[in-house]
Amino acid sequence: MMRILFLGDIVGKPGRHICSQVIRGLRVRENLDLVVANAENASGGSGMTPEIYHELVAAGVDGFTMGDHVYRRREIFSILQSERRIVRPANYPSVAPGRDFTVLHTRQQVPVAIFTLQGRTFMPPVDCPFHAADRVLASLPSDVRVILVDFHAEATSDKQLMGRHLDGRVSAVLGTHTHVPTADECILPGGTAFQCDVGMTGPHESILGRQIDRVLEAVRTFRPVHFDVASGDVRLNGAIIDIDPQTGRATAIQRICVRESEQVRD
Repeated sequence: MMRILFLGDIVGKPGRHICSQVIRGLRVRENLDLVVANAENASGGSGMTPEIYHELVAAGVDGFTMGDHVYRRREIFSILQSERRIVRPANYPSVAPGRDFTVLHTRQQVPVAIFTLQGRTFMPPVDCPFHAADRVLASLPSDVRVILVDFHAEATSDKQLMGRHLDGRVSAVLGTHTHVPTADECILPGGTAFQCDVGMTGPHESILGRQIDRVLEAVRTFRPVHFDVASGDVRLNGAIIDIDPQTGRATAIQRICVRESEQVRD
């Protein structure tokens, strides 16, 4: 049996800090084989830089998914092109910088495919995520049985549909983007772990990671306001999935939430 920890959107410096504080301890405590995180909000709440990428690798993140803010900072283009740990949404145009998918290996040399898809409801226009998922699966090496999918989308119905579409064909379909963890984690009939949204790794005394007063001012007055990253009540949110590496089927999924005040020792 193998265990993968998937972390929801890492938001700004507070999210990065808690990753550096607890991931290595979680790897020991939970006997983790791989840690994957959505990091599209890691730099100031929007986008990521090469420096932050390397910071999170040093913190213990093995693989990275991105979402609609993937290109917010142009300096990440070189990392998207050169590094195998990170993927952009697979339903972006083929000429878009970055990889459709990647295959990482655990310390036991088990190959694990990772790819991310972006939803279309209330999101920027992109190609069909369902067709993109089928295309990626058809292109994976035949020996890859463990497959993790991040569906970066707004609508819970879209996420549930993707879970059913890929049930039995991937190990897990886990949602990001809405920053709020959902209590619907389950193993679908075909053996795919599913959760609509695994939540946010960052400050929860906030509006989705941003300072409350700034967001309130914007929605109440329509004045342009910069949404600064908040700092209070920092938590690490995600899901741990148990997977049979021989079949690629998930056997268990559990939500995880670690507060900044908690001690997780390695």
